[in-house]
Formats: sequence, structure tokens, C-alpha cells
Amino acid sequence: MAILRASEIREMSIEEMKEKLVELKKELLKENVHKAVSGAPSNPGRVKELKRTIARILTIMNEKKRQIA
Repeated sequence: MAILRASEIREMSIEEMKEKLVELKKELLKENVHKAVSGAPSNPGRVKELKRTIARILTIMNEKKRQIA
């Protein structure tokens, strides 16, 4: 469930974004461990999508924080 659109993220509160960010980072860590153990990622596209979604959440969080300030 890594695919989150920017519009979906913008509807979330900051706290929901933080929770989702932790969840995605844990999932990315699991993928990286799997890659380190087996030598090849089970799904390389999944790793890329996780990284993009994490970056998307961080970007939107920063936008919201700037609007508040």
C-alpha cells in the first residue's frame, strides 16, 4: 500500500502523515534487509515507489508547515 497520490496525502493531517511515514520507512527497511540477505530485491519497483512516496509525504508536510508559519 505504498502508492499514495499527492491529493490523498494533502487530505491527511500532519499526525496522520507522520504515522504513514513511519509505516513506509519500516516497509522500506524490510525491503532493504531482504535485498541484503538474498542479494536481489524481490520487487525493485516496490523499493522505488516506497522512496518516492516517502519523499512525497515529506514534501507535503513541509508545505503545510510553511503555510502555518
